Amino acid sequence: MADDSRSEAPSQNVDAAAAKLRKKELKREKKRAREHGSEGNKRAPMPKRDYEKELQRLQTELVKLQYWVKHKGLKVVLIFEGRDAAGKGGMIKRITEGLNPRGCRVVALGTPSDREKTQWYFQRYVEHLPSAGEIVIFDRSWYNRAGVEHVMGFCTDAEYTEFMRACPEFEGMLVRSGIILLKYWFSVSDEEQEKRFRARLQDPMKRWKLSPMDVQSRDKWVEYSKAKDQMLLHTNIPEAPWFTVEADDKERARLNCMRHILVKVPYEDLPPETVELTPRKPAGNYVRPPRTEQFYVPQYY
Repeated sequence: MADDSRSEAPSQNVDAAAAKLRKKELKREKKRAREHGSEGNKRAPMPKRDYEKELQRLQTELVKLQYWVKHKGLKVVLIFEGRDAAGKGGMIKRITEGLNPRGCRVVALGTPSDREKTQWYFQRYVEHLPSAGEIVIFDRSWYNRAGVEHVMGFCTDAEYTEFMRACPEFEGMLVRSGIILLKYWFSVSDEEQEKRFRARLQDPMKRWKLSPMDVQSRDKWVEYSKAKDQMLLHTNIPEAPWFTVEADDKERARLNCMRHILVKVPYEDLPPETVELTPRKPAGNYVRPPRTEQFYVPQYY
């Protein structure tokens, strides 16, 4: 009996140690889950000061990237897709705020005209592709056919099927022609989307963002989910893969996406040439006309 008790003691100690170790691991896993917003827990909002500081740093890097794109004659296309109110517009705004609009264009096409409906589907997008040294951002793109057109019945099944077949070939051609193509899907939960929809209803500055089509899409959440799954399945090609941006947290989504762009488009810091401001030349005999001869905006403020 004594021998049995002595043999059981080490086993009990091992089991206790293992249980203690597992308890610590579970504690660490729960902590990581809270930090990454899983298990229904959301991360604490990013402090505004930290967000603005990092945003300014990333925007400065984007300016450097634009200098490099122009210097090397690169052609960059950024595609932003996602559900309504997922934050695509806010993301594009932060990207373009500090960039030179002559070298960075945003393309947001409306409903195709009767003439455009008779064209090859990709034709009206091709004319907006970048030349050397340009960055083009598509605020929604040819993927309308895989999403809203398919779900809302604006295209036939045959047109949808043909798009799914042709799109990978089309994008492969773009990449082989030298275009750097980055595709981002902004993912937002149904609860967060509903919250943003209601905020738009109450904010007169954002009311225009809520269209009748957006309202109809609320009743087709599952249909849009299935369409998105099929789109990613058929068009997630090695030359131009999809990158999903978790967008329930707008601030973190913006920073994460901007950082990703900077990683995916290698660049070097290329400071612009130094410009010296020489002293102004004297006015000479020039006399400014009397103020009474011109119209001025009233100084209301």
